[in-house]
Amino acid sequence: MRARAAAVSVLLAAGATAFPALAAAVALKATLIVPADDPRLERARAERGYLGHPGGPAGDGVKLALDDSQFELDAAGAGVQVATQSVTSADTARAAAIAAEKAGAAVVLVDLPSTDWLLAVADAVKVPVLNLTDAADRLRAQDCRPRLFHLMPSERMRTDALAQTLVARKWSQLLLLVGPSATDAQRAATAQASIKRYGLKVAATRPYKLSADPRERDLANPLLLTAGTTYDAVWVVDSDGEFARSLPYRTVLPRPVVGDGGLVALGWHAQFERFGAPQVVRRFTKAYHRPMTAQDWTAWMAGKVLVGAAVAAPKGPAAAWGQALAKLPVDGSKGTSMSFRAWDGQLRQPMLLTDGQGVISTAPIEGILHPTNILDTLGADAPEKLCKAPR
Repeated sequence: MRARAAAVSVLLAAGATAFPALAAAVALKATLIVPADDPRLERARAERGYLGHPGGPAGDGVKLALDDSQFELDAAGAGVQVATQSVTSADTARAAAIAAEKAGAAVVLVDLPSTDWLLAVADAVKVPVLNLTDAADRLRAQDCRPRLFHLMPSERMRTDALAQTLVARKWSQLLLLVGPSATDAQRAATAQASIKRYGLKVAATRPYKLSADPRERDLANPLLLTAGTTYDAVWVVDSDGEFARSLPYRTVLPRPVVGDGGLVALGWHAQFERFGAPQVVRRFTKAYHRPMTAQDWTAWMAGKVLVGAAVAAPKGPAAAWGQALAKLPVDGSKGTSMSFRAWDGQLRQPMLLTDGQGVISTAPIEGILHPTNILDTLGADAPEKLCKAPR
């Protein structure tokens, strides 16, 4: 993994030498901060391919976006340079961000395994910070920051997409199964907020636990967990992913499973077949020999955001790049123009509903209405005012 990170850390440059006219251009410099030994990318986890979990380093997606945009950068006389820095803690992440800003980085990209690490970076610099992979809702609410932007859909966007799908299919009575971790508890609360928002009902909530202790065997038995009540669907919250993948087709009643197993809401899936997505996936797979995950898509989008800012202001300065980054619409091969929400920095975007084999549907679901932008039916809307930081 260290060798792979070192390879990714080679400078990614676009549009610097293609034409003599570019000599006067000022390249937009950015730094991608990643963990030195990422537990999310351990071989055993990557091989199992849990839905919604990363499959490789974020630098792959960023580099693909810069390669895809070479002609556009050349034509505009613009340049983008991205360097990668590996860190081992919140303190080293903070130090790396400060060093990057001092070295001239106009944007910091972050792919870190801890929300606290990300906040350490956001609090250390005065340049825009792009969050590539953290879905925690608190980053868009009580812990939001003025210059923090999110490419990864929030957890609330995922649960809203699922709730809309259940409403459209009239699966209104739900059995909610929740894992033992603190993260599972937080995500279950978010799911319940979406369930309430769209008028669904929770018939029962039950804890499960994977354990080698014989006394806790019943807590991992799908037949026991799904017996004794009536429901239209089972919603499973499993941040680890191991229990959820084994739940479909093992429930007492013949009912669909949604959440972290069965039908899952993601920002991207390699089997999406519309709006130029197959071409993006083919380029990624050819370059990196693995499927393009939702995390790869957000990294690719981060690269496209950098390119858009550089093209909008080929000679800078950093303030012009930051302004363009926050306001320019971006195409992500999902059929609609996407932009950052002014109230919490979240990239508004459609969600894909997938069973892992293909994309079943997209959200927002047809028939869902909104007074200004239908994409704002996914996640925290402006009237909720969850983010108090000035933007």
